[in-house]
Amino acid sequence: MDLVIEIEPGAGGTTAAVYRALRAAVMDGRAPAGHRLPATRVLAADLGVSRGSVAGAYERLTAEGYLTARVGAGTFVAEAHTGDLPVRPRADPLRPHDAWTFTPLPTSGESAAPRYDFRTGIPDPRLFPFDTWRRLVGAELRLRANDPGTYAEPSGHPALRAAIARYLGYSRSVRTTADDVVVTNGTQHALDLIARVMLRPGDVVAVEEPGYPPARRLFASLGVRVAGVPVDDEGLVVADLPDDARLVYVTPSHQFPLGRVMSRERRSELLDWARCRRAAIVEDDYDSEFRFSARPLEPLCTLDRNGRVLYVGTFSKCTIPALRTGFVLVPPGLRPALIAARQLSDGYGQTATQAALARFVDDGELARHVRRARRSYADRRTRILAGLAAMPALEVVPSAAGLHVTALLRPGAPDPVAIVAAARRAGVAIDHLGDYVPPGTPVVPGLVLGFGAVDPDLIEEGLAHLAGLL
Repeated sequence: MDLVIEIEPGAGGTTAAVYRALRAAVMDGRAPAGHRLPATRVLAADLGVSRGSVAGAYERLTAEGYLTARVGAGTFVAEAHTGDLPVRPRADPLRPHDAWTFTPLPTSGESAAPRYDFRTGIPDPRLFPFDTWRRLVGAELRLRANDPGTYAEPSGHPALRAAIARYLGYSRSVRTTADDVVVTNGTQHALDLIARVMLRPGDVVAVEEPGYPPARRLFASLGVRVAGVPVDDEGLVVADLPDDARLVYVTPSHQFPLGRVMSRERRSELLDWARCRRAAIVEDDYDSEFRFSARPLEPLCTLDRNGRVLYVGTFSKCTIPALRTGFVLVPPGLRPALIAARQLSDGYGQTATQAALARFVDDGELARHVRRARRSYADRRTRILAGLAAMPALEVVPSAAGLHVTALLRPGAPDPVAIVAAARRAGVAIDHLGDYVPPGTPVVPGLVLGFGAVDPDLIEEGLAHLAGLL
């Protein structure tokens, strides 16, 4: 227990100083009710005072009701004691700069899950093979229990980088090697590293609109000017890109949140645009594992012949959100700087987790899990699409992959903001497209429903509530 002992002249000596410090700790909550205090000998050694001084302070506090002694158990802080010692008010003069005036985005862990959970971006943890994962993590911890303590490579565990390269080869036809892979703590971390090594304050970054809000906020927090670019049936409208954009962030395989696939012609147009303006493209392939119809188009990075694309992926969407592991494929010219940025930001990540994930991938467990999960998600998706198709006010946006669907509201339909608010009061968690653009930005009215987290047995019931509101 760390206490500051101030011996004041004429205030009772060491015993009184220990008493005042302990009483203050009880009153301001640092020593909460029920907390077991150290033995008098231990606390005396920690504070550098005599044992008698600590024992005297304990006796006085016990007599006043702040502490309670239990024979054979020790000395404990008494249940909530109401005293007259005020908590010292703290000054609060520090404020963030203007780029950080926004509040944190809500996350799925902030509150209890709604009964009808159609939130986006949340896979179903019930589908994840936790027993297999625990075995792999436990094996890595045992294997390395007696290794000397050393710092790992900031680019990530070598076995995981090699496993990612192989996995992308057979799952997405991406030709890459372990040297191209930098392991990150998810997609957001990858975007942060890319922005730090490529962008200066005042540079222009183009993002899809509607698009992924955390990416927009991240770029804005670094002093970058963020330009929203519209999306049509073929994907990002390249003709509307600002000429001075230094970087373009896109989700071509499954546009977030509309779900459309960027056409091959539009992909070629975007690559030509980046080549002519010497700009970079960040391709976020966030949930391409879950594809339900049609052959996927090649990723931008496989079509790129000029080294303009950084390919970003994550394991959080195809496994569980708690597995904060992603990656970025980095062109050679950026690799040293990005690895240095990774080292400066958080070192190198969780070595045991990365090694276990490498085994999970190489042993085929990830592929097996994705196949099983895809079957479950396909069933949910089919049922949700059928339910939405039966609602005359909605027009479903065609999509072939991912864990959510979007439906546009037809003319004359109710206000989407009101629909979402009423749905949430009924325990139905959905989003509207206005959540994916900056405040005040016009957007086509629409609703977004995820199907990763929803209980399959409650899908029709939740959709019935939504239909009633519409």
